[in-house]
Amino acid sequence: MPLPDVLRSLLTATGPSGYETAPAKAFADACAPFAAVETDTMGSVTARVAGTGGGKSVAIVGHIDEIGLIVTHIDDKGYLNFIGVGGWDPVILVGQRVEVSTRAGVIPGVVGKKPIHLLKDDERKRAAEIKDLHIDIGAKDGDEAKALVRIGDVAVISGDPVELPNDRIAARALDNRLGCFVAYEAARLVAEAGGAPGDVIATAVVQEEITFAGARTFAHAVRPDVAIVVDVTHATDAPGIDEKENGSHPMGSGPVIERGSTIHPVVSEKLIETADAEGIAYTLSASARFTGTDADAIHISRNGIPSGLVSLPLRYMHSPVELIQLDDVLNAAKLIAAFAQGLAADTSFAR
Repeated sequence: MPLPDVLRSLLTATGPSGYETAPAKAFADACAPFAAVETDTMGSVTARVAGTGGGKSVAIVGHIDEIGLIVTHIDDKGYLNFIGVGGWDPVILVGQRVEVSTRAGVIPGVVGKKPIHLLKDDERKRAAEIKDLHIDIGAKDGDEAKALVRIGDVAVISGDPVELPNDRIAARALDNRLGCFVAYEAARLVAEAGGAPGDVIATAVVQEEITFAGARTFAHAVRPDVAIVVDVTHATDAPGIDEKENGSHPMGSGPVIERGSTIHPVVSEKLIETADAEGIAYTLSASARFTGTDADAIHISRNGIPSGLVSLPLRYMHSPVELIQLDDVLNAAKLIAAFAQGLAADTSFAR
């Protein structure tokens, strides 16, 4: 199947944590035809499909930010020093082409390091660190570079999504524009079906990769009755992944439903029941103490919000070649839409 246009628009928008305006706008524009859209002061976007029967409100939450780079220094020769926004394996950055977002628009650059021919023996034996790298935008000197780029400008690795066989897609920012796409698609399915008993709120939150800030402020302000966080997890059919440690979630096995200490048991059980009833393939995952997702912030907001987590099997996380299978993504949206439509107004979340 072709890459959906909405997902393409999300993946090609530049938006590291704290700088999510472009992908947030893409999300808002996609939801506007069927939902009431609002953006808060943090930059998080909600798209509300009104309920039809006074039921419980369900928020479907993906995070709209991606990992990136931020410029910290510009030297006299015009090279840009940077640090990571979010978690990077610096080895991935070596030799990459990047897009630097500036006040005048996006400008291209490349990540450079000392060539292997010039490395001393001890340097060859260790992996590159971010401090060993720089961005080269082709400036002739520091003055020219500083006229184009300011300290605090951000960059992402350059590259369009690639469509592979078996309905598989490789791209940067699948973590977690996928979650936002699932939120959009689930809400769209609900709206197309005439609504759910309660409001369904597709949500794109900011700054998950650094602080969970968007999830914290969204949950406090909107206070949904139930929240389903959608994020990615490691596909366990990739080389080097130990299923004993990470569970069994190969690509094509469907959405991953989380069970665990911070996940509300009623929510997880109803997701499982819904998947079984709808004939949607899924796998289970277990967590204790925390999930590493926005669910960690949402479930303890105010006096507590019953929260679930649905994840998508993904290879090569936090790289420019993250890889997923589209039917896993679409089935996650179908599962959550059916969950929202089947959530009775009198459902009890008492433990």
